[in-house]
Amino acid sequence: MFREAVRDFAESEVAPRVIEMDRNQALDADLLPQLFELGLMGIEVPEEMGGTGSSFFTSILVVEELSRVDPAVGTLVDVQNTLCVNALLSWGSEAQNERFLPRLATDTVGAYALSEAGSGSDAFALACRGTREGDDWLLNGQKLWITNGNEAGVFIVFATVDPEAGYKGITAFLVEKGMEGFTVGKKEDKLGIRASSTTELILEDVRVPAGNVLGEVGKGYKVAIETLNEGRIGIGAQMVGLAQGALDHTVKYVQEREQFGRPIGAFQGVQFQLGQMATEIEAARLMIYNAARLKDSGKNFMAEAAMGKLFSSQVAGRVSSTAVDLFGGYGFTREYPVEKLYRDAKIGAIYEGTSNMQLQTIAKILLK
Repeated sequence: MFREAVRDFAESEVAPRVIEMDRNQALDADLLPQLFELGLMGIEVPEEMGGTGSSFFTSILVVEELSRVDPAVGTLVDVQNTLCVNALLSWGSEAQNERFLPRLATDTVGAYALSEAGSGSDAFALACRGTREGDDWLLNGQKLWITNGNEAGVFIVFATVDPEAGYKGITAFLVEKGMEGFTVGKKEDKLGIRASSTTELILEDVRVPAGNVLGEVGKGYKVAIETLNEGRIGIGAQMVGLAQGALDHTVKYVQEREQFGRPIGAFQGVQFQLGQMATEIEAARLMIYNAARLKDSGKNFMAEAAMGKLFSSQVAGRVSSTAVDLFGGYGFTREYPVEKLYRDAKIGAIYEGTSNMQLQTIAKILLK
């Protein structure tokens, strides 16, 4: 089974590198080629384009399994599949897909550049500008908190081409590393998922051919909204995997750690905590799987994606915190992996829509 193969890879190849990658704040260079070779970077890309030709649901399973071992690696694969590949599959022209999808499936990392200093939850308050010049567009501005920034070769960059039109002026552009005037700037020093690169992007008169507009001019807001709805399911899978990893480590530890003459897992109070952790993880997992199945079946999944992301990030926070508690003093040190998972969990409530934004989305759907 594909899932078991990913689990074996995560445990044999990723796990031994986790501590060093977290310390170095960088992905181990040997991992990236392996992720491509296993077909994990183009899961929904058709086989004839070099991809795995599988489903969105499969992407979610892969992200979950990788995140059990290292959510930073899960993040890289998640952004590649649920945001970049999905955006092209949904909005790319035939020429764009023939050009970019084989690369994303075989050797090129993608990044999704929406956020700016003044544009976070208010996603469309963009300062980045696109100006038409002949058959090309000139892009100017700065992007912040861009996942995969250091590794990426292709960036989906959102800019406004008509500030007067508000969100209807937003347009998505396919920008390639190496284009003149395009620079990957500072890498953020983060609390968690430290091996996942998060960078700024600087665009100074970057000349982008008109053929690199993704979707239609002025329809970038639709590209962003629809892709982020899918991406939130991926974040949920990260959080479910993270929580499961924390529980796995804890179950093993409480059977080894002895106090008062017996393993601490023999105490009913500890057993109650384990039972609660396992139940919440399974509930979050079922919510994420349900949202992924709805997406694959072509049904509306906006509320389910928002609920899944909200709840799974809450569960990851609670479970990883309880794991640290049950490890005691060891849990507060970097000698054991639950400390890292606790740090990694915090981002789930922030990126691809904060928890408050998910609550607002859910409420709006209810009140329609």
